[in-house]
Amino acid sequence: MFQRMLASALFAGAAAGLIAALLHFAFVQPLIVLGEQYETGALTHFATGSALADAAPSAHDHAAGTEDTAHSHAPAAEATDLQRNGLTVLFMGMVYIAYGMLLTAGFGLAEGADRHIGPAQGLLWGLTGFAAFQLAPAMGLAPELPGTVAADLGARQLWWWSTVAATATAIGLLAYGRRIWMYVLAAVLLAAPHVIGAPQPDVFYGTAPPEVAAAFTARVLGTGLLVWACLGWLGGYFWSRPATA
Repeated sequence: MFQRMLASALFAGAAAGLIAALLHFAFVQPLIVLGEQYETGALTHFATGSALADAAPSAHDHAAGTEDTAHSHAPAAEATDLQRNGLTVLFMGMVYIAYGMLLTAGFGLAEGADRHIGPAQGLLWGLTGFAAFQLAPAMGLAPELPGTVAADLGARQLWWWSTVAATATAIGLLAYGRRIWMYVLAAVLLAAPHVIGAPQPDVFYGTAPPEVAAAFTARVLGTGLLVWACLGWLGGYFWSRPATA
């Protein structure tokens, strides 16, 4: 059983991690880079045209040093980008392999209760994972773009983990519960983190435009939905292979 869980999680998680990295590069990373530019002051939100013109170097001054420095800065920038992208692929792979382990552990529990797990069932499990790990926490703590503010990290982590645990338990009770009190408990668990409320900063401020932060949140959730669906389907596919071989 453990070997089956490990193999399914490794194959499905590695594939989902690669998909996640590609989607991240295409849709999410450009907004992160943009947010970093606002965070460092390279770009200024609500700056007037005259202010931008005053802050920008003149064409003559810029051209004077461009030819001498272009070749010296380009290799360093390319090396930094390559390292960043490589670490992103590695991180995505590790994260989704870990998520795959959680899913396949759930598959094992489900089969212990005489529930068949195949690609279709795996897809539903993947969507459940997205709801528990991304959608429900994002209702209180939206994905954080560089250049935006947030509350204390420890408080946010505690609320995030509590929300994940409560949401996952509630969905499990709704899916497998057979008594009224289980459904009532599920409703309480779903609502409790949001009734309590996520930690928020005392004052909202930031350097990144809210339009960029909103687009970032939408893209993170959109790509997360697709990747979790792929993870669940692939996990169910690899899980079911030994039984059909």
